[in-house]
Amino acid sequence: MHLCRSMLLYFLVCVCAASHPRNAKSSDNLIRLEHVDSLNQNIRFQLKPHGGLGGFEPGDIAPAFRVQTLDGVFVYPPHNESRSALIVHAFTNKSAFLECLWTWNESLSDLLEYLPPRAQVLFLSLDETAARDAVWMREQVYRATFHRGKEILSRLYFSPVPVYALGNWIPRVLYSWGCGGHNCGLAQVVFTSSDWSIPLISKRLNARYDWLNGHWGADAYMLLDAGDGCKPDASIKGAVAWISEGGCSFFTKINNMAESNATGVLVYALPGNPIQDMNCIGDECSTSLNIPASMVHVEPSVVQALRLGQKVNVTIQITPSPNFFFAINQQGELSGMGWFLYPTFRFIAWQAQWFDFDGGLQERLKSPASVVSVFNRSLMHGEMGAQAAVDLPADLLDYEVLELDASLSCPGRRDETCAHWDHTVQLHVCCDRTSPYCNLELGRWITAFRRGTGHWLTDVSSLIPLLNNGTCMLTMKTVPWAMPWMASLNLRFSRSNRTERLYPFQVIPLFSGGTFDKDYNNRYNEIKFSLPASTKKVELYAVITAHGYDENFCGEFCVTSHHFLINRSVNNSLIFDTAGSPLGCAMRVPEGAVPNEHGTWLYGRGGWCDGLQVDPWRTDITSQLDMGGTNSVLYFGLFEGRNPNPKTDPGYIIMYSYLVYFK
Repeated sequence: MHLCRSMLLYFLVCVCAASHPRNAKSSDNLIRLEHVDSLNQNIRFQLKPHGGLGGFEPGDIAPAFRVQTLDGVFVYPPHNESRSALIVHAFTNKSAFLECLWTWNESLSDLLEYLPPRAQVLFLSLDETAARDAVWMREQVYRATFHRGKEILSRLYFSPVPVYALGNWIPRVLYSWGCGGHNCGLAQVVFTSSDWSIPLISKRLNARYDWLNGHWGADAYMLLDAGDGCKPDASIKGAVAWISEGGCSFFTKINNMAESNATGVLVYALPGNPIQDMNCIGDECSTSLNIPASMVHVEPSVVQALRLGQKVNVTIQITPSPNFFFAINQQGELSGMGWFLYPTFRFIAWQAQWFDFDGGLQERLKSPASVVSVFNRSLMHGEMGAQAAVDLPADLLDYEVLELDASLSCPGRRDETCAHWDHTVQLHVCCDRTSPYCNLELGRWITAFRRGTGHWLTDVSSLIPLLNNGTCMLTMKTVPWAMPWMASLNLRFSRSNRTERLYPFQVIPLFSGGTFDKDYNNRYNEIKFSLPASTKKVELYAVITAHGYDENFCGEFCVTSHHFLINRSVNNSLIFDTAGSPLGCAMRVPEGAVPNEHGTWLYGRGGWCDGLQVDPWRTDITSQLDMGGTNSVLYFGLFEGRNPNPKTDPGYIIMYSYLVYFK
């Protein structure tokens, strides 16, 4: 896999290089226009008297079903009641996205390498060619496993029965959950000419989402032939360039057409070749291109018309389709699959990995604890956020473990109802308005891009001293202009299994964040402190996240480091070294990061990820201190090892840091 500099730093390159064992399109790739009943995705079906099955929503329990496969009958749930996560994928040859998903070698390798050990996948087809599709899909997987272990094949099932003939509830989910996003909906190009009696409609795949900044409009464009696009062509000005693959890189082609002032680019695959996921490679990605581009199959009628000098126009459209993916988790609940940002089975694997995380979390929540309910799908919106006053356990001091069981869901049960953007969520606590602890931060999370499945368990045991009264007010909020979330929160108090128990008894607030500019470190002064006689352990506790976007991509996508110098001699450092990496946050799905969000969730960030809790940084500094004398601590933050000095739009740091004394 090639890594290239994107508008952020780096990201993956996808090239769908394998050839389709059968022709991926019919002659001239004419697609018959079919009437599609577009179902309102926000309305839940109602069960009618004598009307059979009603509709389904995410979170509903999946009914039992049976499906014929190439290797026998697939039965859900299994007779042994050993439930695993099940992914259901419905293929159609009308989708360029799915064609690339199934013909790019790396996509298939991602399925085999990253699908969790117990997850299963049921492959279906929406087309009349389902029997042939099932055999072809199985052959594609077999080919990819040639140099790999074959164990995974026992968990992949291929059905020769078309979706419309399954005779169970699965088609209703696929059709009622239909959409027009990156991984569903039929992206198409409509070619028209005055010399044709009907339009020609071809499937298309847009260039990688985070490479090209241009977007297709709704108006008709004039189409002109530009050969292979490997050199500029002034005659293309104001038109969409029709160019062939090969001869030079996709970047070279599209850059040449941009320099020629084309309004867009259509790259066609040579006969017999599949559609590819067009991307830049290496240093190519540092050049910003503000032009839309898509890949299609070669259209002989278009080639002939342009050769004869006939006028050809193109328009870009998306036809809604059934959903191509849904899932059933280990608890038997239906689940959406989110957004696949480009065609690879890695997105299936990420969703399955998250199911494993969530299953493990459900088991952890069964452990003994004294639970204080704070919010239960409470509206978090506006200046006030979500607020609640709660009574704490009378025996609070007997517990040395405090965990925040938090989840953020959407007003409705589908992604369409979720807030669109990622924002910081903070939990503040005040148990005594006269206390210096009032309104300090107890927890922090980052919302997901339009997915409402986030659920996290965060250990904040060191902050138990903030709960210094029998009744506390807790406030959970984000920026007031954000769309609403439904917040749930439980405080879980428990005892550890350690033989020697130490209890936090005092918290000393240290440093906060601020604008990450040339004056950032000038605002911090050394703090001196002495320890109470009963102190057995001292912990440095900090929650730090970097945000914003200056010319160095700071602080969200740049590498920053945060240093706490104890007694002017020992440097305790926290470095956000995965910030800006192409899969920095995707690699944290097993830790609870929400997968397949409707945005650029994959990239590593400065101490945080979309759809994930912010983990406290805890460091035992007892050995660095003079337990009977005066000590000091100084903080400073750096960008790539030096003081920040942005020229424009400096980023900012959100930080709460404390010393915690234990006895």
